[in-house]
Amino acid sequence: MNGGLKKASVYLLAGVGAIGILASGGTAAKAADTAALEAQMRAMQAQMKELQRQVNEAKHDAAAAHGGGGSDLDLKVKWKGAPELSSKDGKFKFKVRGRIMTDYDGIDQDTAITGKGDISAVELRRARLGVEGVVFYDWKYKFEVDFAGNSTSIKDAYVAYANWAPWEESEVRFGNQYVYNSMEQLTSSRFITFMERAAFIDAFFLERQIGVGLLAGDDHWSFQSGYYGAEPGEQGSFSTDTTAFAVRGTVAPINNDTTVVHLGASYRHRDAGTDRSSGVADLFRYRAHAADLHLADRFVATPNIGANDDMFELEGAFVYKSLSIEGEYAQLQSDIPVAISNANPTYNGWFVDASYFLTGEMRNYEAKTGEFGRTKVKHPVFGGSHGWGAWQIAGRYDSLDLSGDAANISACTECGTQETWLIGLNWLLTDYTALKFNVTQSHIGGGNGGFAPGSGFNENNGADITGFGMRAQVDW
Repeated sequence: MNGGLKKASVYLLAGVGAIGILASGGTAAKAADTAALEAQMRAMQAQMKELQRQVNEAKHDAAAAHGGGGSDLDLKVKWKGAPELSSKDGKFKFKVRGRIMTDYDGIDQDTAITGKGDISAVELRRARLGVEGVVFYDWKYKFEVDFAGNSTSIKDAYVAYANWAPWEESEVRFGNQYVYNSMEQLTSSRFITFMERAAFIDAFFLERQIGVGLLAGDDHWSFQSGYYGAEPGEQGSFSTDTTAFAVRGTVAPINNDTTVVHLGASYRHRDAGTDRSSGVADLFRYRAHAADLHLADRFVATPNIGANDDMFELEGAFVYKSLSIEGEYAQLQSDIPVAISNANPTYNGWFVDASYFLTGEMRNYEAKTGEFGRTKVKHPVFGGSHGWGAWQIAGRYDSLDLSGDAANISACTECGTQETWLIGLNWLLTDYTALKFNVTQSHIGGGNGGFAPGSGFNENNGADITGFGMRAQVDW
């Protein structure tokens, strides 16, 4: 490119010299043929303009080749499940993102005790489409919409100011985002071990709300905190929003290529909102799907009782090569209005699980956010690869206790306990595609009193809910 530029410059110089020669002999030329000289001058001027155009074009191409701004070629493309487009200097980035999860659930709901029919059904568990990117280096954005369940709901939708500190993670987020509690909840549904998260996450409503969040983290620690108002689907429904405050911290004293030790704790406080039309508080209730399957009915549940609540949560994880062990404990105390009861029940839930990759992979731990990320498949399955993918076996024990103060709460007909065993088999065909299989059983207890099946504080006491679930998923 530089050679072409020099050559064009030589042509331009020669043209200027030729004009000088012609000018020096102008008198003779005029005497001979003034008209012919003028024609030659016009032709020479046209050649000079063409040479100047070539020089400018060469300069433009040379600037683009050296990363100069303003060029249409200032584009970098990286493949991350889908194309990620960015300027070469990192000033702008843009990526389309999404996921599809298709499930089958077959569930025996112990109809003789629960009165609920068995289930054999499919669902589009998640069908999300969104975008994420960077504007002017330090401003990030993310927006996702979920189309599953015959409805449309907004998931992540925020703008963030990043890189305000020298750590690997430093953001202030504004918009709809997770309330920062629980490693199991903050780990994306794309990367959790089982089809569904533990029962206490369902029961204590660890979800997204609109607010402001502060995130920081590095190779061995993370910190998140936020203050939140309504969910997107409830915007304008309350005269006083449901509010929440959360704080979470994690440490990873060991975090290397073979071993991870993770410890964390979090706290959340919530206040129930006031319905705009009725003027009545929209009190919290606590309940969970049986067998940790989304299509199962709920057989442990409280009435709408909580005016506010406080939740404390502890978490830990250990990873050594292909082996992973993870567990969490959460305790929630609910404050019930005196008009309903003098009780202030305490509920709790916990789980412990273990998994192992038969094909040698290791779970990907992200210390800067205190969660698990995408597993790198060693031998992916695709045409001509002869790969077998990643095979992972897993087991989990999951407990939820909603029996606290059941005797003092009116209409507490399903305030009991749920204990669940799960066995899982996951086949990760590639980094972005997976098949999951879960076999699970929940035992429903009546809580206080130890009443006979079908009686007590939980009318489903003694029921055993057995299920089988399958999932096919892809994300980009």
